[in-house]
Formats: sequence, structure tokens, C-alpha cells
Amino acid sequence: MADVLEMMIAVPLILFMIFVAPIWVIMHYRSKRKISQGLSQEEIQNLQHLAQQAEQMRERIKTLESILDADAPTWRDRK
Repeated sequence: MADVLEMMIAVPLILFMIFVAPIWVIMHYRSKRKISQGLSQEEIQNLQHLAQQAEQMRERIKTLESILDADAPTWRDRK
């Protein structure tokens, strides 16, 4: 009975150590290396593009708010 219980624990543990653990360790250190390398050139370009779009949106919102302030001065009070 004890031998069966030991085998039920030992077999999955051995399979884990042979197959899962090495892949887990490899993937862990691969992700750590990517993080330490910083942003790629493509990621930097995407980030700059998003920042430019955010600035354009900010300008549009300011314009819309100024139009609303002129047309409906109490629009900010409606909540």
C-alpha cells in the first residue's frame, strides 16, 4: 500500500522534473533577458506614435471644450 502511494507521488514528480521544470526555467530566463534588454526599435516607434496621437487628442478636446464654453457656458455643470 505504501509503495503504491509512493509511486503515485513519485511518477508525477519525475515527469514534472523531466519535462515541465526545464521548459519553465528556460522560459523564465528568456523573459528576464527580454525585460533587461529594454524596448525594441519597433516598440519605441509605436510608443512615439501613441504619444503623438494622444497629443492630437488633447488638442481636439481643448478645441471642443472651447467651442462648448462659447455655445453652452453651463455644459460643465451638467453632471
